[in-house]
Amino acid sequence: MRVADPKAVRSLLTRYASLRIAQAEREKPQTARELTEVGRALCAMMGTASVEAAIAEADALLIASRRPAGPDGGLSLAV
Repeated sequence: MRVADPKAVRSLLTRYASLRIAQAEREKPQTARELTEVGRALCAMMGTASVEAAIAEADALLIASRRPAGPDGGLSLAV
């Protein structure tokens, strides 16, 4: 299974949120198209069929990527 790069996921989530805010403030066809494109990209990156599921998966991935790898917060030496 391929794991998405947390930086790329964070970037897409930020773009999606910004577009949602822009669309809520003032609806524009161009913003709606961009929102759809970013939503599709997020779904593809997270391997989901809905934006809601993609956001949930992305959140889980970002939370997991912040956890320390080893018991002391350093890199794990397990092989």
